Amino acid sequence: MMLDMPNAASELNSNPAAVSGRGWVTVMLFLLFFVYAGDAPPMVNEAHYLVKAKNFWQPDWCAADLFASSGKAHTTYYAVFGWPTKFLSLTATAWIGRVIGWWMLAVGLRRICDRMFAAWWASLAVATLWIAGIEYGNLAGEWVVGGTEAKVPAYGLVLMGIAELVDRKWNRVWVYLGAASAFHVLTGGWAVVAAAFAWLLTEFRRDDRRPFWTRWLFVGGALSLFGLVPAIWLTIGVDPSDATAAARIYSYFRIRHHLLPADFHWTWYLRHLVVLTIVAVGAWMDWRRSPGHTRLFSFTLGAVAVAGCGLVVGALPAVAPDLAAKLLRYYWFRLSDAVVPLMMAIVIMQWMVDVRGGRRIAAWIALMLATGLVGYSTYDRVVLAVPPSASNRLLGWDASLPPQAQQQAWDDWIRVCQWARDSSDPGEVFLTPRHQQTFKWYAQRSEVVNWKDVPQDAASLTEWNRRFAEIFPARLGTIRVTIGYQSLRQFREKYHARFMIVDRRVVGDQLPLIRIYPQRSEDNATFAVYELPR
Repeated sequence: MMLDMPNAASELNSNPAAVSGRGWVTVMLFLLFFVYAGDAPPMVNEAHYLVKAKNFWQPDWCAADLFASSGKAHTTYYAVFGWPTKFLSLTATAWIGRVIGWWMLAVGLRRICDRMFAAWWASLAVATLWIAGIEYGNLAGEWVVGGTEAKVPAYGLVLMGIAELVDRKWNRVWVYLGAASAFHVLTGGWAVVAAAFAWLLTEFRRDDRRPFWTRWLFVGGALSLFGLVPAIWLTIGVDPSDATAAARIYSYFRIRHHLLPADFHWTWYLRHLVVLTIVAVGAWMDWRRSPGHTRLFSFTLGAVAVAGCGLVVGALPAVAPDLAAKLLRYYWFRLSDAVVPLMMAIVIMQWMVDVRGGRRIAAWIALMLATGLVGYSTYDRVVLAVPPSASNRLLGWDASLPPQAQQQAWDDWIRVCQWARDSSDPGEVFLTPRHQQTFKWYAQRSEVVNWKDVPQDAASLTEWNRRFAEIFPARLGTIRVTIGYQSLRQFREKYHARFMIVDRRVVGDQLPLIRIYPQRSEDNATFAVYELPR
């Protein structure tokens, strides 16, 4: 029988000075997150989520936009974090969401470290190792510390739940993870599966085991309905063939880089294997260091088991492509991409305070390496001085272009979007360049289609795919050719789009159309607006 033994948490709780210092540790963690991810909005997915949130609160805003007006899967996030869009700009709303999300992550991470380590600085070391581990050791492209979106507060609640799991307070675990599921049903849902796995490994055979089926488990389940019901609602009444077609578009075309194991580069497997190996070595050496360690390792093992199921599902397309497409949509690798690096960070931190010399030296080297990697990532973005959502690296356009040139292109993009906002009616619809994802953010106008803004419901997703194939036919390439011009008249009639924004670096200036903006080429060297033929 395994007994709960005293650990660093009990020692810390008995130290008033340590308890009073926890708030400062949380502030320091928050500042670390700010330095690492405090880029100018919008971040990678902020334009995607907050555009949707603004339309949730103001349905007439960009009502003609296919994506903005489509089904709302993350209703809890839109309701809680989207209401400031009624009074504030999208940029101000993004900062509000970031502050809340980063603070939740800081509180959750600090609580875990309080229970694992007596040293106050352990949280900062673990955070640095964790950030580096996620960015440079993920398998499927997951991130946690970044811009505001539904999964960030969800991960904050997951961390708080993990802290309670370490303390064997299972009732609180289910409530926290249920609340996480309300914000992001997959992030919280997979965490529930991992926690149930941990309960099975650490409680099931104990004489004094804590019960699994408690009212608090059902309270957590009730909270999760705020995230589950909107997701299920989008599937009600959908023809099975349409649902299958939408799943294939999502899993095999649009999001395959996150979902389809065959699409992962071999180096992704290698880097993730390094992180897994450190965790495995730590588990082998320290599995029974304390009951809290055992529960934490068991939770991590549950997350790895979910990812293992994802690899099995990833082998199905060859024999059952339709079934595989539907199953792959569940982001099997999301939780492990976040939790395995966290466990790695805790293992390394444990070695850092270990009295044995070899592991301690290796741990300090790992911390210095992680600090360098996090510092490099931060410096790289600061030097670029362009929001991540507008960087050439993200947009797949000449990533080696010098920062000054990218900054000039971004300034030009802001100017053309401001022209669209100031010179057109709110109900106007635009054709926009394929390689952008912030038109609605800056211009506050609808667009026919873009690559980033993919809807969640089957009907809208299928329509998105049809539009994308029509506006940007594959035969014309990806980034070098923007639009098939022979169909512009039809596009105007079909989508009620009067104007087309083009990237002059792609199409040049010799278009047989009326250029509306800029009047002088030197006013905007990168983008131009043309009126579509009647």
